[in-house]
Amino acid sequence: MKRLADNALSAPGADAHWRGALLLAFGLTAVRLVALFVTPLELYPDEAQYWLWSRTLDWGYFSKPPMIAWTIWTTTHIGGNGEAWVRLAAPLFHLGATLAVFGIGRRLYGGAVGFAACALYALMPGVQISALAIATDAILLFFLSLALLAYVELPFAEGRRRLLTAAGFGAAVGLAFLSKYAAVYAIIGLALHLVISRDARRVWDWRTAGVALAAFLLILSPNLAWNAAHGFSTVQHTAANAAWGGRKLFNVAELGEFTVSQFGVFGPIPFAVLIGGLALLAVRRRLTDADLTLLCFSIPPLLIVTLQAFISRANANWSGAGYVAGSILVAAWLMRWRARGWLIGAVASQALIAALFLACVISPAFTETIGASNAFKRAKGWEQTVRAITERAAAEPALTAVVVDDRFLFNASAYYGREFFGAVNSPPLKMWVREAHPQNQAETTDPLTVATGARVLAASLDLVYRDEVAQDFKSVSGREIHSVMLDRKHRRRTELFIGEGFAPLPRDPVTGQPPAPKVVRAE
Repeated sequence: MKRLADNALSAPGADAHWRGALLLAFGLTAVRLVALFVTPLELYPDEAQYWLWSRTLDWGYFSKPPMIAWTIWTTTHIGGNGEAWVRLAAPLFHLGATLAVFGIGRRLYGGAVGFAACALYALMPGVQISALAIATDAILLFFLSLALLAYVELPFAEGRRRLLTAAGFGAAVGLAFLSKYAAVYAIIGLALHLVISRDARRVWDWRTAGVALAAFLLILSPNLAWNAAHGFSTVQHTAANAAWGGRKLFNVAELGEFTVSQFGVFGPIPFAVLIGGLALLAVRRRLTDADLTLLCFSIPPLLIVTLQAFISRANANWSGAGYVAGSILVAAWLMRWRARGWLIGAVASQALIAALFLACVISPAFTETIGASNAFKRAKGWEQTVRAITERAAAEPALTAVVVDDRFLFNASAYYGREFFGAVNSPPLKMWVREAHPQNQAETTDPLTVATGARVLAASLDLVYRDEVAQDFKSVSGREIHSVMLDRKHRRRTELFIGEGFAPLPRDPVTGQPPAPKVVRAE
């Protein structure tokens, strides 16, 4: 295998493939950066939440490890707090991951496969979304791709370079964990490969294993310490996402929905090739050593999340950790089968999807024309909504707080109202806590209390919890409803009112929820 891989690196056309990968990666990144700076789309509330975290650097946060906040802190300290600078790192991380995918494919199969793989990865539908919105997935995939690159390079490294490569693998996995705990799939993939492959076990000795483990623990330990000091809140939130309690278990519909969604995340042709190719080659026992390596890192996320979807629920992007290796496998198999037409079709169809998505991001009018505006509604109208809140707050005397009843509205208010809430003598932004115990970061760090609830401006998003909020005050007055059109069919409504004398009613000792609201009369 080593001789074949070394020959692949020096094969005719290797430099051309590398130049092609660079052109593809940097060209796509340039287009994405332009889109970031011209799009009228506002920050999605989760993006605003990550920005808010970045104002106070730490080793962990309520629902995510710290890398996302560190990343936004870096980009916004360079260019300011505009939406494009908040999101700037997303396409850059995918640039790095694309080049790493090329390196992995070239090492295992040759430059042609490496180039095809990086094209499939860079044009993956899921990557198109992830490259234009700041979230944990882009950062995770970057570090996972670096970890896999180090892993496939390790058998070819000797002497000091071998130890450095092992350290690089451990460090990359550690950084992936600081990005998103789905990095655990790298550990699962490593363990699986070591169990089933004698050649994989031969690569490691006590020195390389020790160096890799030391690098991993050195990077991850501060986050583990933070979690221990905060009741393992991030770990608990991650586990709670599985939702194995409080809902119907074993859902065939959820399983089907998740499976179909993977055609949209990975791409219709690549996902069909990945699943069909695995079954075909496994039955015929024609998997190569390189295939086996990549399968260990691609299949566990897909199988585990599919099982999770059947037991309870699963978001479409939860299996994304498997598609770095999956992109390389699909490219290798299509080229091995001489299925050039299918490979071209896969790349072309994904390029078309990428172009359509970019057009939607840049032009709301185009989005309306093709009937896709509903998909973008959560990234619209927040600035206008927050402006209505801050203007009302500025006109009200003696406010002790501005309180909201939804974490999305809290995050959007923190970002789009940053100048108002950051001004001297402005009332603080607070979060109404619905249940007996905090359910998100805002409820944990900025809850409305009796001390801050003497006279507040309350904002209820879409009036969902309006009456529950109102009954926690001794009196309410001055109600008004503010409405924002998001597209031709959808609007966002926010009710504003003055609440005085915050005195939260006791929550149910079993469910933790507030009592059913009675009719609250406005003064």
